[in-house]
Amino acid sequence: MITRPGRLGTNALLGEDGGMCRSIHVLHNFEPAATSDEVHAAALQYVRKISGSAKPSAANQAAFDRAVAEIAHATHHLLEDLVSAAPP
Repeated sequence: MITRPGRLGTNALLGEDGGMCRSIHVLHNFEPAATSDEVHAAALQYVRKISGSAKPSAANQAAFDRAVAEIAHATHHLLEDLVSAAPP
């Protein structure tokens, strides 16, 4: 985990309890499977968190939207490829 003294605490990325950011939810191993909307929402939250911007400026909108689309695409592939022996 990467931290920056004075800016991010030691558990800033994982949260105090060691879990992920509160706004991003686990999407793997659910029945029914995560929807495209849920994957997009998680990607959007991730990009907002990383960029520090909930609403990018017009100059950054294209880069922001591209990042959300690419992360959602990669997330779909990840969820399709993950294997679990646990019941959903």
